[in-house]
Amino acid sequence: MESDHSVRTKLTKALGKAGYDVRYVADPGVLTGELAHGQNGVLVAEAEALGEFGSGWRTPNHVPVIAMTEPSGSPESEPTWRNGAYGCLPKPVNAKELVALVNRALSLAKRQSYGIPAQEVVEANPEIVGSAMLMQEVFRAIGRLAYSSVTVLLNGESGTGKELVARALHRHSPRAGKPFIALNMAAIPRDLLESELFGHERGAFTGALTRRVGRFEQANGGTLFLDEIGDMPLDQQTRLLRVLADGELYPVGAHTPLKVDVRIIAATHQNLEQLVAEGRFRADVFHRLNVIRIHLPALRERRQDIPLLLQHFLRKTAAELGVEPRTVHPDIVEHLCGLQWEGNVRQLENVCRWLTLMAIGQVVHMEDLPIELQQTKPLAPTESSDWVSIFRQWAVFRLRVGDSDIAKDALEEAESTLIEAALQFTNGHRQRAAKLLGYGRNTLSRKIKELNLEA
Repeated sequence: MESDHSVRTKLTKALGKAGYDVRYVADPGVLTGELAHGQNGVLVAEAEALGEFGSGWRTPNHVPVIAMTEPSGSPESEPTWRNGAYGCLPKPVNAKELVALVNRALSLAKRQSYGIPAQEVVEANPEIVGSAMLMQEVFRAIGRLAYSSVTVLLNGESGTGKELVARALHRHSPRAGKPFIALNMAAIPRDLLESELFGHERGAFTGALTRRVGRFEQANGGTLFLDEIGDMPLDQQTRLLRVLADGELYPVGAHTPLKVDVRIIAATHQNLEQLVAEGRFRADVFHRLNVIRIHLPALRERRQDIPLLLQHFLRKTAAELGVEPRTVHPDIVEHLCGLQWEGNVRQLENVCRWLTLMAIGQVVHMEDLPIELQQTKPLAPTESSDWVSIFRQWAVFRLRVGDSDIAKDALEEAESTLIEAALQFTNGHRQRAAKLLGYGRNTLSRKIKELNLEA
Protein backbone atom coordinates (compact mmCIF):
# COMPACT_ATOMS: atom_id res chain seq x y z
CA MET A 1 0.00 0.00 0.00
CA GLU A 2 0.88 3.70 0.05
CA SER A 3 3.86 4.64 2.25
CA ASP A 4 2.34 7.98 3.34
CA HIS A 5 0.38 7.27 6.51
CA SER A 6 -2.45 9.79 6.00
CA VAL A 7 -3.03 8.73 2.38
CA ARG A 8 -2.89 5.06 3.38
CA THR A 9 -5.48 5.67 6.08
CA LYS A 10 -7.82 7.35 3.58
CA LEU A 11 -7.51 4.55 1.03
CA THR A 12 -7.83 1.84 3.68
CA LYS A 13 -11.03 3.45 4.97
CA ALA A 14 -12.50 3.60 1.44
CA LEU A 15 -11.70 -0.06 0.77
CA GLY A 16 -13.06 -1.02 4.19
CA LYS A 17 -16.37 0.71 3.46
CA ALA A 18 -16.53 -1.30 0.24
CA GLY A 19 -16.35 -4.49 2.29
CA TYR A 20 -12.66 -5.34 1.85
CA ASP A 21 -10.26 -6.51 4.55
CA VAL A 22 -7.13 -4.37 4.12
CA ARG A 23 -3.71 -5.34 5.47
CA TYR A 24 -0.58 -3.19 5.30
CA VAL A 25 2.71 -5.04 4.79
CA ALA A 26 6.02 -3.16 4.63
CA ASP A 27 8.48 -6.09 4.60
CA PRO A 28 8.96 -7.63 1.09
CA GLY A 29 9.71 -11.06 2.59
CA VAL A 30 6.51 -11.04 4.65
CA LEU A 31 4.57 -9.78 1.63
CA THR A 32 5.66 -12.72 -0.55
CA GLY A 33 4.59 -15.16 2.16
CA GLU A 34 1.24 -13.43 2.59
CA LEU A 35 0.56 -13.59 -1.15
CA ALA A 36 1.56 -17.24 -1.40
CA HIS A 37 -1.14 -18.18 1.12
CA GLY A 38 -3.68 -15.55 0.15
CA GLN A 39 -6.98 -16.26 -1.58
CA ASN A 40 -8.87 -13.90 -3.88
CA GLY A 41 -6.64 -10.97 -2.97
CA VAL A 42 -5.35 -7.88 -4.74
CA LEU A 43 -1.96 -6.26 -4.13
CA VAL A 44 -2.03 -2.44 -4.15
CA ALA A 45 1.46 -0.97 -4.02
CA GLU A 46 3.64 1.93 -5.10
CA ALA A 47 5.33 1.35 -8.46
CA GLU A 48 8.74 2.15 -6.96
CA ALA A 49 8.29 -0.56 -4.31
CA LEU A 50 7.31 -3.14 -6.92
CA GLY A 51 10.34 -2.22 -9.00
CA GLU A 52 12.59 -3.34 -6.10
CA PHE A 53 11.49 -6.94 -6.66
CA GLY A 54 13.13 -6.97 -10.11
CA SER A 55 11.68 -7.38 -13.57
CA GLY A 56 11.28 -11.15 -13.35
CA TRP A 57 9.16 -11.18 -10.20
CA ARG A 58 5.58 -12.46 -10.37
CA THR A 59 2.97 -12.54 -7.63
CA PRO A 60 2.20 -16.06 -6.34
CA ASN A 61 -1.21 -17.52 -7.16
CA HIS A 62 -1.65 -14.95 -9.96
CA VAL A 63 -2.69 -12.26 -7.46
CA PRO A 64 -3.62 -9.09 -9.45
CA VAL A 65 -1.39 -6.05 -8.88
CA ILE A 66 -2.54 -2.42 -8.90
CA ALA A 67 0.36 0.03 -9.06
CA MET A 68 0.28 3.60 -7.82
CA THR A 69 2.52 5.74 -10.03
CA GLU A 70 3.96 9.22 -9.83
CA PRO A 71 2.00 11.83 -11.84
CA SER A 72 4.82 12.11 -14.36
CA GLY A 73 4.95 8.37 -14.84
CA SER A 74 3.14 6.61 -17.67
CA PRO A 75 1.71 3.08 -17.73
CA GLU A 76 3.73 2.05 -20.74
CA SER A 77 7.07 2.93 -19.12
CA GLU A 78 6.61 1.51 -15.63
CA PRO A 79 8.68 -1.59 -14.75
CA THR A 80 5.57 -2.65 -12.85
CA TRP A 81 4.02 -3.95 -16.05
CA ARG A 82 6.81 -6.45 -16.41
CA ASN A 83 5.68 -7.76 -13.03
CA GLY A 84 2.22 -8.60 -14.35
CA ALA A 85 0.30 -5.63 -12.98
CA TYR A 86 -3.43 -5.48 -13.72
CA GLY A 87 -3.69 -1.69 -13.77
CA CYS A 88 -2.29 1.58 -12.46
CA LEU A 89 -3.51 4.72 -10.76
CA PRO A 90 -1.56 8.01 -10.88
CA LYS A 91 -0.97 9.83 -7.59
CA PRO A 92 -2.77 11.39 -5.83
CA VAL A 93 -4.93 8.28 -5.93
CA ASN A 94 -8.69 8.82 -6.04
CA ALA A 95 -10.29 6.49 -3.49
CA LYS A 96 -13.39 5.79 -5.62
CA GLU A 97 -11.23 4.93 -8.62
CA LEU A 98 -9.16 2.57 -6.49
CA VAL A 99 -12.26 0.75 -5.21
CA ALA A 100 -13.61 0.42 -8.78
CA LEU A 101 -10.31 -0.98 -10.06
CA VAL A 102 -10.06 -3.45 -7.16
CA ASN A 103 -13.61 -4.61 -7.93
CA ARG A 104 -12.71 -5.26 -11.57
CA ALA A 105 -9.42 -6.98 -10.73
CA LEU A 106 -11.08 -9.34 -8.24
CA SER A 107 -13.92 -10.11 -10.63
CA LEU A 108 -11.45 -11.10 -13.36
CA ALA A 109 -9.28 -13.12 -10.96
CA LYS A 110 -12.29 -15.08 -9.65
CA ARG A 111 -13.50 -15.92 -13.17
CA GLN A 112 -10.04 -17.17 -14.12
CA SER A 113 -9.40 -19.17 -10.93
CA TYR A 114 -12.78 -20.90 -10.84
CA GLY A 115 -12.89 -21.74 -14.53
CA ILE A 116 -16.24 -20.11 -15.31
CA PRO A 117 -17.82 -21.61 -18.47
CA ALA A 118 -17.29 -19.79 -21.76
CA GLN A 119 -20.87 -18.58 -22.09
CA GLU A 120 -20.66 -16.86 -18.70
CA VAL A 121 -17.39 -15.18 -19.67
CA VAL A 122 -19.17 -13.81 -22.76
CA GLU A 123 -21.81 -12.24 -20.52
CA ALA A 124 -19.20 -10.92 -18.10
CA ASN A 125 -17.21 -9.28 -20.89
CA PRO A 126 -19.70 -8.15 -23.55
CA GLU A 127 -17.37 -5.60 -25.15
CA ILE A 128 -14.78 -7.86 -26.77
CA VAL A 129 -14.88 -11.65 -26.95
CA GLY A 130 -11.77 -13.80 -27.11
CA SER A 131 -9.48 -16.08 -25.13
CA ALA A 132 -6.64 -16.52 -27.67
CA MET A 133 -3.15 -15.47 -26.62
CA LEU A 134 -3.07 -12.47 -28.96
CA MET A 135 -6.42 -11.24 -27.64
CA GLN A 136 -5.20 -11.59 -24.07
CA GLU A 137 -2.44 -9.15 -25.00
CA VAL A 138 -5.11 -6.72 -26.23
CA PHE A 139 -6.99 -7.10 -22.92
CA ARG A 140 -3.75 -6.53 -21.02
CA ALA A 141 -3.14 -3.35 -22.99
CA ILE A 142 -6.64 -2.06 -22.18
CA GLY A 143 -6.05 -2.85 -18.50
CA ARG A 144 -2.70 -1.09 -18.52
CA LEU A 145 -4.25 2.02 -19.96
CA ALA A 146 -7.06 2.16 -17.39
CA TYR A 147 -7.29 5.66 -15.87
CA SER A 148 -4.97 7.04 -18.54
CA SER A 149 -5.61 9.61 -21.26
CA VAL A 150 -2.60 8.72 -23.40
CA THR A 151 -3.02 8.80 -27.20
CA VAL A 152 -3.51 5.34 -28.72
CA LEU A 153 -3.09 4.04 -32.28
CA LEU A 154 -5.06 0.90 -33.16
CA ASN A 155 -3.78 -1.14 -36.07
CA GLY A 156 -5.51 -4.12 -37.68
CA GLU A 157 -7.42 -5.34 -40.69
CA SER A 158 -10.96 -4.16 -41.38
CA GLY A 159 -13.49 -5.98 -39.25
CA THR A 160 -11.15 -6.84 -36.36
CA GLY A 161 -13.03 -4.68 -33.83
CA LYS A 162 -10.95 -1.51 -33.61
CA GLU A 163 -13.94 0.65 -32.61
CA LEU A 164 -14.90 -1.84 -29.89
CA VAL A 165 -11.41 -1.51 -28.41
CA ALA A 166 -11.59 2.29 -28.69
CA ARG A 167 -14.91 2.29 -26.81
CA ALA A 168 -13.47 -0.03 -24.14
CA LEU A 169 -10.48 2.30 -23.68
CA HIS A 170 -12.87 5.24 -23.26
CA ARG A 171 -15.17 3.34 -20.89
CA HIS A 172 -12.29 2.43 -18.57
CA SER A 173 -10.69 5.87 -18.59
CA PRO A 174 -11.26 8.95 -16.40
CA ARG A 175 -13.22 10.37 -19.36
CA ALA A 176 -15.89 7.68 -19.24
CA GLY A 177 -18.60 10.15 -18.23
CA LYS A 178 -17.83 12.47 -21.15
CA PRO A 179 -18.67 12.02 -24.86
CA PHE A 180 -17.19 9.35 -27.12
CA ILE A 181 -17.28 10.69 -30.69
CA ALA A 182 -16.37 8.46 -33.64
CA LEU A 183 -15.51 9.73 -37.11
CA ASN A 184 -14.44 7.69 -40.15
CA MET A 185 -11.94 9.68 -42.21
CA ALA A 186 -12.65 7.65 -45.35
CA ALA A 187 -16.40 8.34 -45.19
CA ILE A 188 -16.23 12.17 -45.17
CA PRO A 189 -15.84 14.06 -48.49
CA ARG A 190 -12.53 15.93 -48.63
CA ASP A 191 -14.12 19.39 -48.91
CA LEU A 192 -16.33 18.78 -45.84
CA LEU A 193 -13.72 17.22 -43.57
CA GLU A 194 -12.32 20.48 -42.15
CA SER A 195 -15.76 21.71 -41.12
CA GLU A 196 -16.67 18.25 -39.78
CA LEU A 197 -13.57 18.10 -37.55
CA PHE A 198 -13.13 21.71 -36.46
CA GLY A 199 -16.57 23.28 -37.05
CA HIS A 200 -17.26 26.62 -38.72
CA GLU A 201 -18.55 30.07 -37.87
CA ARG A 202 -21.74 31.55 -39.27
CA GLY A 203 -21.01 33.12 -42.67
CA ALA A 204 -17.64 31.38 -43.04
CA PHE A 205 -18.63 30.29 -46.55
CA THR A 206 -21.67 30.17 -48.80
CA GLY A 207 -24.35 28.13 -47.10
CA ALA A 208 -22.92 28.51 -43.58
CA LEU A 209 -26.11 29.99 -42.13
CA THR A 210 -25.40 28.99 -38.54
CA ARG A 211 -22.37 28.13 -36.44
CA ARG A 212 -21.43 24.46 -36.62
CA VAL A 213 -19.84 22.64 -33.68
CA GLY A 214 -17.05 20.35 -34.92
CA ARG A 215 -16.28 16.86 -33.68
CA PHE A 216 -13.35 18.05 -31.56
CA GLU A 217 -15.59 20.49 -29.72
CA GLN A 218 -18.32 17.83 -29.35
CA ALA A 219 -15.76 15.49 -27.77
CA ASN A 220 -14.37 18.13 -25.38
CA GLY A 221 -13.50 16.42 -22.09
CA GLY A 222 -13.99 13.00 -23.68
CA THR A 223 -12.56 10.85 -26.47
CA LEU A 224 -12.42 11.37 -30.23
CA PHE A 225 -12.02 8.18 -32.27
CA LEU A 226 -10.53 8.88 -35.70
CA ASP A 227 -11.07 5.74 -37.76
CA GLU A 228 -9.09 5.10 -40.97
CA ILE A 229 -6.68 7.92 -40.10
CA GLY A 230 -4.48 6.85 -43.03
CA ASP A 231 -7.07 8.31 -45.42
CA MET A 232 -6.84 11.80 -43.93
CA PRO A 233 -5.67 14.37 -46.56
CA LEU A 234 -2.22 15.89 -45.97
CA ASP A 235 -3.52 19.47 -45.65
CA GLN A 236 -5.93 18.41 -42.89
CA GLN A 237 -3.12 16.57 -41.11
CA THR A 238 -1.36 19.93 -40.72
CA ARG A 239 -4.37 21.31 -38.83
CA LEU A 240 -4.65 18.12 -36.79
CA LEU A 241 -1.02 18.49 -35.71
CA ARG A 242 -1.74 21.76 -33.90
CA VAL A 243 -4.59 20.22 -31.92
CA LEU A 244 -2.41 17.24 -30.99
CA ALA A 245 0.44 19.54 -29.98
CA ASP A 246 -1.30 22.20 -27.88
CA GLY A 247 -5.03 21.43 -27.80
CA GLU A 248 -5.99 24.50 -29.86
CA LEU A 249 -8.03 24.70 -33.05
CA TYR A 250 -9.53 27.34 -35.30
CA PRO A 251 -13.06 26.67 -36.57
CA VAL A 252 -13.41 27.63 -40.24
CA GLY A 253 -13.88 31.41 -40.40
CA ALA A 254 -12.79 31.97 -36.76
CA HIS A 255 -10.12 34.50 -35.77
CA THR A 256 -9.48 33.31 -32.23
CA PRO A 257 -8.41 29.80 -31.20
CA LEU A 258 -10.67 27.41 -29.33
CA LYS A 259 -9.11 25.35 -26.52
CA VAL A 260 -10.21 21.70 -26.29
CA ASP A 261 -9.29 18.81 -24.00
CA VAL A 262 -9.73 15.66 -26.07
CA ARG A 263 -8.14 12.23 -25.94
CA ILE A 264 -7.33 10.92 -29.41
CA ILE A 265 -7.67 7.26 -30.35
CA ALA A 266 -6.80 6.71 -34.02
CA ALA A 267 -7.20 3.53 -36.07
CA THR A 268 -6.09 2.26 -39.44
CA HIS A 269 -5.77 -0.91 -41.48
CA GLN A 270 -2.87 0.62 -43.41
CA ASN A 271 0.87 0.60 -42.75
CA LEU A 272 1.42 4.19 -41.61
CA GLU A 273 5.22 3.85 -41.63
CA GLN A 274 5.03 2.98 -45.33
CA LEU A 275 2.68 5.91 -46.00
CA VAL A 276 5.18 8.22 -44.25
CA ALA A 277 8.03 6.84 -46.38
CA GLU A 278 5.95 7.46 -49.51
CA GLY A 279 5.15 11.04 -48.45
CA ARG A 280 1.43 10.30 -48.10
CA PHE A 281 1.29 10.80 -44.32
CA ARG A 282 3.08 13.39 -42.21
CA ALA A 283 5.85 11.96 -40.04
CA ASP A 284 5.21 14.47 -37.22
CA VAL A 285 1.52 13.56 -37.09
CA PHE A 286 2.39 9.86 -37.10
CA HIS A 287 4.73 10.26 -34.13
CA ARG A 288 2.09 12.27 -32.24
CA LEU A 289 -0.44 9.47 -32.78
CA ASN A 290 1.91 6.55 -32.25
CA VAL A 291 2.35 6.96 -28.48
CA ILE A 292 0.89 3.55 -27.65
CA ARG A 293 0.07 1.13 -30.43
CA ILE A 294 -2.26 -1.86 -30.07
CA HIS A 295 -2.37 -4.45 -32.85
CA LEU A 296 -5.67 -6.28 -33.30
CA PRO A 297 -5.14 -9.76 -34.73
CA ALA A 298 -7.05 -11.02 -37.75
CA LEU A 299 -9.61 -13.74 -37.03
CA ARG A 300 -7.50 -16.34 -38.86
CA GLU A 301 -4.73 -15.60 -36.35
CA ARG A 302 -6.96 -16.58 -33.44
CA ARG A 303 -9.01 -19.46 -34.83
CA GLN A 304 -9.54 -20.94 -31.36
CA ASP A 305 -11.87 -18.00 -30.63
CA ILE A 306 -14.24 -18.86 -33.49
CA PRO A 307 -16.44 -21.32 -31.48
CA LEU A 308 -16.77 -18.74 -28.69
CA LEU A 309 -17.58 -15.96 -31.16
CA LEU A 310 -20.13 -18.17 -32.95
CA GLN A 311 -21.93 -18.81 -29.69
CA HIS A 312 -21.79 -15.14 -28.73
CA PHE A 313 -23.12 -13.78 -32.02
CA LEU A 314 -25.82 -16.44 -32.40
CA ARG A 315 -27.12 -15.63 -28.91
CA LYS A 316 -26.88 -11.88 -29.52
CA THR A 317 -28.71 -12.07 -32.86
CA ALA A 318 -31.39 -14.38 -31.46
CA ALA A 319 -32.01 -11.93 -28.59
CA GLU A 320 -32.34 -9.03 -31.05
CA LEU A 321 -34.84 -10.96 -33.20
CA GLY A 322 -36.73 -12.54 -30.31
CA VAL A 323 -36.07 -16.16 -31.35
CA GLU A 324 -34.30 -19.18 -29.91
CA PRO A 325 -30.55 -19.15 -30.63
CA ARG A 326 -29.30 -21.62 -33.22
CA THR A 327 -26.64 -24.19 -32.37
CA VAL A 328 -23.95 -25.27 -34.83
CA HIS A 329 -23.12 -28.90 -35.54
CA PRO A 330 -19.55 -29.72 -34.34
CA ASP A 331 -18.45 -30.68 -37.87
CA ILE A 332 -19.58 -27.28 -39.14
CA VAL A 333 -17.74 -25.52 -36.30
CA GLU A 334 -14.57 -27.35 -37.38
CA HIS A 335 -15.21 -26.33 -41.00
CA LEU A 336 -15.69 -22.67 -40.04
CA CYS A 337 -12.54 -22.68 -37.90
CA GLY A 338 -10.50 -23.57 -40.98
CA LEU A 339 -11.72 -20.72 -43.22
CA GLN A 340 -9.72 -17.58 -43.99
CA TRP A 341 -12.33 -15.00 -42.84
CA GLU A 342 -11.09 -12.10 -44.94
CA GLY A 343 -13.78 -9.90 -43.34
CA ASN A 344 -12.68 -10.99 -39.85
CA VAL A 345 -15.05 -10.76 -36.86
CA ARG A 346 -17.50 -8.52 -38.74
CA GLN A 347 -17.88 -11.20 -41.43
CA LEU A 348 -18.46 -13.89 -38.80
CA GLU A 349 -21.13 -11.74 -37.12
CA ASN A 350 -22.91 -11.28 -40.47
CA VAL A 351 -22.81 -15.05 -41.05
CA CYS A 352 -24.42 -15.61 -37.63
CA ARG A 353 -27.17 -13.16 -38.55
CA TRP A 354 -27.70 -15.06 -41.82
CA LEU A 355 -27.91 -18.39 -39.97
CA THR A 356 -30.38 -17.05 -37.41
CA LEU A 357 -32.67 -15.83 -40.18
CA MET A 358 -32.16 -18.50 -42.85
CA ALA A 359 -31.25 -21.84 -41.21
CA ILE A 360 -34.06 -24.38 -41.59
CA GLY A 361 -33.68 -26.19 -38.27
CA GLN A 362 -32.44 -25.36 -34.81
CA VAL A 363 -29.09 -27.06 -35.50
CA VAL A 364 -27.00 -25.53 -38.29
CA HIS A 365 -25.67 -27.96 -40.94
CA MET A 366 -23.51 -27.46 -44.04
CA GLU A 367 -26.46 -26.76 -46.32
CA ASP A 368 -27.52 -23.88 -44.04
CA LEU A 369 -24.29 -21.96 -44.62
CA PRO A 370 -24.10 -19.23 -47.27
CA ILE A 371 -23.11 -20.86 -50.54
CA GLU A 372 -19.68 -19.19 -50.67
CA LEU A 373 -18.74 -20.74 -47.31
CA GLN A 374 -19.94 -24.18 -48.39
CA GLN A 375 -17.70 -24.06 -51.45
CA THR A 376 -14.64 -22.75 -49.62
CA LYS A 377 -12.32 -25.50 -48.44
CA PRO A 378 -10.61 -25.04 -45.08
CA LEU A 379 -6.86 -24.66 -45.27
CA ALA A 380 -4.90 -27.75 -44.25
CA PRO A 381 -2.43 -26.97 -41.46
CA THR A 382 1.23 -27.21 -42.42
CA GLU A 383 4.20 -28.14 -40.30
CA SER A 384 5.01 -24.47 -39.66
CA SER A 385 1.27 -23.70 -39.37
CA ASP A 386 -0.48 -20.66 -37.92
CA TRP A 387 0.77 -21.08 -34.37
CA VAL A 388 4.34 -20.16 -35.35
CA SER A 389 3.28 -16.88 -36.91
CA ILE A 390 0.93 -16.15 -33.98
CA PHE A 391 3.73 -16.90 -31.51
CA ARG A 392 6.09 -14.57 -33.40
CA GLN A 393 3.49 -11.76 -33.28
CA TRP A 394 3.02 -12.32 -29.56
CA ALA A 395 6.79 -12.01 -29.01
CA VAL A 396 6.99 -8.81 -31.08
CA PHE A 397 4.05 -7.32 -29.15
CA ARG A 398 5.62 -8.09 -25.75
CA LEU A 399 8.93 -6.56 -26.84
CA ARG A 400 7.20 -3.49 -28.28
CA VAL A 401 5.46 -2.68 -24.98
CA GLY A 402 8.73 -2.99 -23.05
CA ASP A 403 8.26 -6.38 -21.38
CA SER A 404 11.25 -8.47 -20.34
CA ASP A 405 11.72 -12.16 -19.41
CA ILE A 406 9.40 -13.06 -22.27
CA ALA A 407 11.27 -16.32 -22.96
CA LYS A 408 10.60 -17.45 -19.37
CA ASP A 409 6.92 -16.51 -19.67
CA ALA A 410 6.55 -18.24 -23.04
CA LEU A 411 8.31 -21.43 -21.94
CA GLU A 412 6.20 -21.68 -18.77
CA GLU A 413 3.00 -21.12 -20.76
CA ALA A 414 4.03 -23.62 -23.45
CA GLU A 415 4.99 -26.26 -20.91
CA SER A 416 1.75 -25.77 -18.98
CA THR A 417 -0.25 -26.12 -22.21
CA LEU A 418 1.61 -29.30 -23.25
CA ILE A 419 1.17 -30.91 -19.84
CA GLU A 420 -2.54 -30.05 -19.64
CA ALA A 421 -3.11 -31.38 -23.18
CA ALA A 422 -1.25 -34.63 -22.43
CA LEU A 423 -3.13 -35.19 -19.18
CA GLN A 424 -6.44 -34.53 -20.89
CA PHE A 425 -5.49 -36.93 -23.70
CA THR A 426 -4.61 -39.68 -21.19
CA ASN A 427 -7.59 -38.95 -18.91
CA GLY A 428 -5.25 -37.88 -16.12
CA HIS A 429 -2.91 -40.89 -16.31
CA ARG A 430 0.41 -39.30 -15.33
CA GLN A 431 2.74 -42.11 -16.33
CA ARG A 432 1.31 -42.28 -19.87
CA ALA A 433 1.30 -38.49 -20.13
CA ALA A 434 4.95 -38.34 -19.02
CA LYS A 435 5.92 -40.90 -21.68
CA LEU A 436 4.11 -38.95 -24.42
CA LEU A 437 5.85 -35.75 -23.36
CA GLY A 438 9.27 -37.37 -23.06
CA TYR A 439 9.46 -36.76 -19.29
CA GLY A 440 10.09 -39.12 -16.42
CA ARG A 441 7.15 -39.65 -14.04
CA ASN A 442 8.88 -37.73 -11.22
CA THR A 443 9.80 -34.91 -13.58
CA LEU A 444 6.18 -34.54 -14.65
CA SER A 445 4.96 -34.50 -11.04
CA ARG A 446 7.54 -31.84 -10.16
CA LYS A 447 6.57 -29.65 -13.12
CA ILE A 448 2.85 -29.97 -12.30
CA LYS A 449 3.61 -28.68 -8.82
CA GLU A 450 5.96 -25.90 -10.00
CA LEU A 451 3.47 -24.67 -12.60
CA ASN A 452 0.56 -24.82 -10.17
CA LEU A 453 -1.37 -27.35 -12.30
CA GLU A 454 -2.55 -29.61 -9.49
CA ALA A 455 -6.20 -28.65 -10.01
